[in-house]
Amino acid sequence: MGAFDVRLDDDRTQFDAFIEDYRTAIESTLDGLTEEEAARRLVPSATTLLGLLKHVTWMQRVWFEECVGGRSRRELGLVRSPDESFRLAGEDTIASVTAAHREACATARKAVADLPLDAVVTGHRAGPRTLRWVYLQVLRELAHHCGHADILREQILAGREPG
Repeated sequence: MGAFDVRLDDDRTQFDAFIEDYRTAIESTLDGLTEEEAARRLVPSATTLLGLLKHVTWMQRVWFEECVGGRSRRELGLVRSPDESFRLAGEDTIASVTAAHREACATARKAVADLPLDAVVTGHRAGPRTLRWVYLQVLRELAHHCGHADILREQILAGREPG
C-alpha cells in the first residue's frame, strides 16, 4: 500500500506510509544494475547510487537509534559524519547494503512502535526533539536523496550501450 492509498486517518499513519514509500523507492533505484553501475561516480562528490543507500541507512540509524534510542554513534558502530556515510568499502555490494538498509528500517520501526508523535526524545546532540520532528527530518532526507538517486539512475541507464 502506497502513501496515497492510505485513508487520511491520522498523521502517524501518513508519516509511516510516506517513509515506507521512500524506503522502497531508494532501494528500487538499484534494480537491474550491475555492481559497477551501482558504485559508479557520476558527480565530483563521493555520491553513488550504492553510497546513497548506505547514507540513508546511516541517517535512519542516527535518527532512530541514536536520537530516539539514546545510543551513541560510537556505541552503534556508526561513522561520525554524513560525508563519511557515503563512502563505499570494498565489501559493500548491492545485496549487503540493501540488507543493512532493511535491518535499519526494521530496527527503526521497533524503536518508534510504542511512541506517540509528541513523545520527546533526548538522544540528539543538539537537544531534545519530538518524534514528530524526527519523522519530518527523516522524510525530508529520504525525499532529498530519492531525487538524487533518480537522477543518477537515469544517467547510468542513458550511458548503457544500446542493444
